[in-house]
Amino acid sequence: MDDQRYHLTLSADDAPTMHGWWADRSTAERKFTTWVGEFGAMPDARVVLVDEEAGVVLTSWPDEA
Repeated sequence: MDDQRYHLTLSADDAPTMHGWWADRSTAERKFTTWVGEFGAMPDARVVLVDEEAGVVLTSWPDEA
């Protein structure tokens, strides 16, 4: 299993602020939820979880309009 399959990115004010990678999807999804709770109040915060192997965005916050 690729230990960098699931990539989570936090951006604020249109600048990358923090990122991490996980091999396990459920761990990455828990981190996503945690980051939204902890950092969602930052100006223009955006959290995105990507499956790097499949090349798709799994979820993002806030939701696209």
